Parts: sequence; structure tokens; C-alpha cells
Amino acid sequence: MDFGRLSDLRYVDFRLPPDHPGTAAVLARTAPSAAPPQVFVGCPIWTNKAWLGSYFPAGAKEADFLSHYARQFNSIELNTTHYRIPDAPTVRKWRAAVPEGFRFCPKMPQSISHERELYNADDLTTTFCRAILELGPALGMAFLQLPPHFGPERLPRLERYLLDFPAEVPLAVELRHPAWFADNALRESVFEMLEALGKTLVITDVAGRRDVLPQRLTTPVAFVRFNGHGLVSTDYQRADAWAERLAAWLAAGLQTVYFFIHQKDIMHAPIWTQYFLERLHTLTGLEVAPPRIIPQPVQGSLF
Repeated sequence: MDFGRLSDLRYVDFRLPPDHPGTAAVLARTAPSAAPPQVFVGCPIWTNKAWLGSYFPAGAKEADFLSHYARQFNSIELNTTHYRIPDAPTVRKWRAAVPEGFRFCPKMPQSISHERELYNADDLTTTFCRAILELGPALGMAFLQLPPHFGPERLPRLERYLLDFPAEVPLAVELRHPAWFADNALRESVFEMLEALGKTLVITDVAGRRDVLPQRLTTPVAFVRFNGHGLVSTDYQRADAWAERLAAWLAAGLQTVYFFIHQKDIMHAPIWTQYFLERLHTLTGLEVAPPRIIPQPVQGSLF
């Protein structure tokens, strides 16, 4: 994720903002559940060849990468759907490759969000939703990433699109244009619209755009996209801060967390995740298996 990425971090205030008052209100209205909350953590892709011999078995075939990935993470930010709508056999193959409890979070196709900009997109939206519903219980939440040039002047179009969006597909929305966050009244009206429509606001933690980090839940689901910087000290400080914030939300009634890690070097993602999940476990007691290096078979010596 290059959006908001900076090379010079010296002047970035990485502290999380305080909770928006609406967050406590959303959680207070959430009906208690007998089931424990669920935390899903993942990366944007599974074709990580750099993991061969560490997090993937040495010599693993690319066709098996998803199944190996799903043994390390319990979710994925499915970016491949941003570039094309998968056919039914492909989706069923994905579903068969992962264990029970794994969740896919497919990104809405760019043909809908960036090319048509939500206009005349009903046919494509229907096709996309039918495709990802083939994931069955492995479908977590789709997310709509609006392009940086999609601003508040298109709010009526966004509202109409969300009103018409198939109710059976959970949806999160990522806003990027700075104007969405510049005006307090507008920002609040958008948050309230998402809450009224049952759509989740994506919280994006990137160095260069701290405005897209409002601590506002619009549903009892947190959908966080985190941009790291190569395991520098602030990466770990931010892991601590997020573990503490999520622990507080979970204690207040948050039901589901989707947390996706973007690191420029994919080898850094599992290491950061291990630290983050250990901190979250310490604070909450929730058991989410962290990624671990796979012991590789030792070839015997010939004498």
C-alpha cells in the first residue's frame, strides 16, 4: 500500500487519536453475544515467494501457496479481486484451499470504484457479489476503496450505491479524498450515514495521511489497514497502541476485527504480526495463532 507512505518519518505523530464519541455509542448499542469476539489478521496477497523455506515449505508449488498462507494467517485482504472478478470455479478453489475459520475480504473491482466511479455499476456489482458469495462461510467482508479523486461532491452517488448494495454481503468503505475529513459537519454526516446503512468505515493507519485514522466505528466491526515501515521502533510502538485500543473496544462489545498488515518487505509482515498478536493476547486472552517459521526437513548426508 503506497497510499500515504513516507520515507522520512521524523516528524510523524504516530499516536492514535482519541476515540470518537460515536464509537462508544455504537458499541453500547451492540447486543451482547454468547460467542467470543473474532480477530482476523492477514496480508494483501498470498503469493509470497520470499517465504519459501521459512513460512512456506521449501519447494512448495505456487498453486499451493494459498493453503500454506492459510496456515500462517487466518484472513487475507483479497486484492486480486480489485483487478478482475473471479469466476465461480476459481472462488470455489480458494474456498477449498483454506481451513474452517479462515476469512477472505475481497476488494471491490476497480472497474466499479475507479473506472465507473459507482455510476451505472449495478450489473458489475451483482456479478461481483454473486462470485464472492461462493466463498460461503469463508467470506468475511468486502471493502470498497474509493479513489483519491472521489470527493464529497459525489456523496449522493455514494449513498445511493450503498443503499442499493446487496445486503447479504458485508461491506466496508475506505475514504481517501482529504475533503471527506476536512469539514467537521461533513465528516460527521458521512459517519452517521455509514452507521445508518450498516456499513463499516475502514480505518487506515499510514504515515502521510493521519486524517484517515479516525477512531470511529460505524458498526461493531473494526476494519484496519496498517502500513508499516520495516520494523523500525515506531512500528512496534504502533503495535502496542493498536493492541491497547482493540482490547478496549473488545471489552466494550466489539464483535469482529479485521486487521491487515502492509509492509514494503513481505518478510517483515509475519514478524510484526507475531509481536502484535502476542501483545493482544496479553491484554485480552484471545488466542489467535501467530505466523511461525516452518521447520524444514534436513537432508541426510551420504557417506
